[in-house]
Amino acid sequence: MPEIPLVPAHWRFPAHPASVRRARHAVAESLPHVLRPQLGDDLGLLTSELVTNAIRHGACREDEDLIELVLWPADGHYWLAVSDPGSGKPELARPDTDSESGRGLIIVESLATAWTVRPRPTRGTSVVAGLSFHQGG
Repeated sequence: MPEIPLVPAHWRFPAHPASVRRARHAVAESLPHVLRPQLGDDLGLLTSELVTNAIRHGACREDEDLIELVLWPADGHYWLAVSDPGSGKPELARPDTDSESGRGLIIVESLATAWTVRPRPTRGTSVVAGLSFHQGG
């Protein structure tokens, strides 16, 4: 009989700045204890950057729009997908040294083993990033 995979963790948060902390906490709590020392900090930073970008650039109405997160393990990675209702495609920016913002995806690129932007089937955009992990056995 095949091994049944874990059900992905799934959350929806209002498109409000307070949701960044809530999302980071939810993702951290769902990570297995044994992997928290290895992945916790980087996964928390990925979560913060992606949720912040989704709120700033992908949501239109703070009181109505939702940001969706899905976290799941597959192929030696923990994958995080952050989705928003926006139609824009996030792109890697190269801000100058005086810019106060615009570095979120640079951080994602430096932390993630792999990342991409995908349109959602019905409405919106997802940014998916993966962190590799090694579980002792």
